[in-house]
Amino acid sequence: MDVRFIDTTFRDGSQSLWALGMRAGMIESVAETMDRAGFQAIEVPVAAVNMKKFVRDLKEDPWEMARMVARKMPNTVKTCMAGGHLLSFETPAPRSLIELYFERVVATGALNRAQLTSNSFDQIKRTFPWIIPYFKKLGLQIACALSYTISPRHTDEYYAEKMRELVAFKPDSIYLKDQGGLLTVDRLRTLLPVMFENAAGVPIELHSHCTTGLADLVYMEALRLGVRVLHTAVPPLANGSSQPSVLNVANNARLMGYRPTVDLTALPKVAERLTAIARQDKLPIGAPLEYDCAQYVHHVPGGVISNLRYQLATLGIQHRLDEVLEETVRVRKDLGYPIMITPHSQFVVSQSAINVAQGERYKLVIDELILFAQGVYGDDSGYGWMDQNLKDRLLAMPRAKELAQRPAPDVSLKDIRRKLGGAGVSDEELLLRYIMKGDQEIAAMHAAGPPRQYASATLPLLTLIQELSKHKQLRYVQVQRGTESLIIENRSGV
Repeated sequence: MDVRFIDTTFRDGSQSLWALGMRAGMIESVAETMDRAGFQAIEVPVAAVNMKKFVRDLKEDPWEMARMVARKMPNTVKTCMAGGHLLSFETPAPRSLIELYFERVVATGALNRAQLTSNSFDQIKRTFPWIIPYFKKLGLQIACALSYTISPRHTDEYYAEKMRELVAFKPDSIYLKDQGGLLTVDRLRTLLPVMFENAAGVPIELHSHCTTGLADLVYMEALRLGVRVLHTAVPPLANGSSQPSVLNVANNARLMGYRPTVDLTALPKVAERLTAIARQDKLPIGAPLEYDCAQYVHHVPGGVISNLRYQLATLGIQHRLDEVLEETVRVRKDLGYPIMITPHSQFVVSQSAINVAQGERYKLVIDELILFAQGVYGDDSGYGWMDQNLKDRLLAMPRAKELAQRPAPDVSLKDIRRKLGGAGVSDEELLLRYIMKGDQEIAAMHAAGPPRQYASATLPLLTLIQELSKHKQLRYVQVQRGTESLIIENRSGV
């Protein structure tokens, strides 16, 4: 039986371990090898949040990155997180702008499959009825993610109902998204049969994180239970808080009698090149984590904890991290157990940090919590399970009235274009200006010059020459293979 793989190295691996710091040149250095490796799909950083990171922090043109990805990986399905929104933390974008965004991304050739998280923001009812038909019109495969969590209301019956709702949209696949790495082998044995029973033949994939150290075992059990597509990453962007290593999972699957469909002779070269890049740029190298029971208490994703440490340090209370994590348990319960996934995990953590810093719970409240009480985020927001006293308190705040009166985002595309530069602005530039709230950061990106280049894994000699040029005291290097000899002279100090 074949086992197929969705690669997450360039996006989720980068987000989990490198804070989305993977540059276009890093991707380009291994893209052609990855394209030949036999992945069912490769996740690429072309969502709006990734574009924002490229412009603001990496100072690289994300549209050029997208075209490079399409050019270097023509044979593999490219996939990304998508949906009826652009940026999760902000006021919803007009539908016309969302459609234009994905139309342009697809036009670059860098997107063939859309991954849609279903059970947050009430997307099944709010956005799926229009965005999934639109994605199908663009020719995209549809993969719906069903996020896993642990709470009194996220029962087998809950997941059975969500599966039936998803199947109605006729997706190409559904995947169990364990963003917190909370799945255990025992829980998988009760949950997956429920999902298969209600899948109506739609293939089921598994996506987990190594945060608790259990994901590799969970993947092996998933194979026994009938899953045939697993989400993995290539080291050094595997393990840690990322996905399991494709090298380890594929080898274990082979020993269990399955046939991995990836090229296990090519992928170690990719891992070698990316590891060299990580060391060169002083980026973290993913490593297996010890079992962490605390994750089952607070449910805060590893990447969010990293940001929390930074925020607490700026407030001078970094020593109170454990208090904040304990408070997240109480805040999440107060809100009715929202799934700890973007942006809910950030809302819960931010409010918890404020509660601890103020020494009084909900003395100061972030706008997002008021919007949560108002039901802005759908059936995971302010209904049923939310503490009624807290809900009443939030809705009675003067700020709640101000937020409730904010106009809906029904601005026309024509008005947006007029505001952001007029008819002479290209669609790609218009979209960047909307994402970046103007052109100042875009101008800074262009002023930074061409993106950094990283030698391909297939060009070790070029890498040697580049490294040699950094050391003026080194006069020459002699390379010999058999009877053939090559001398490279360093003239950088001449």
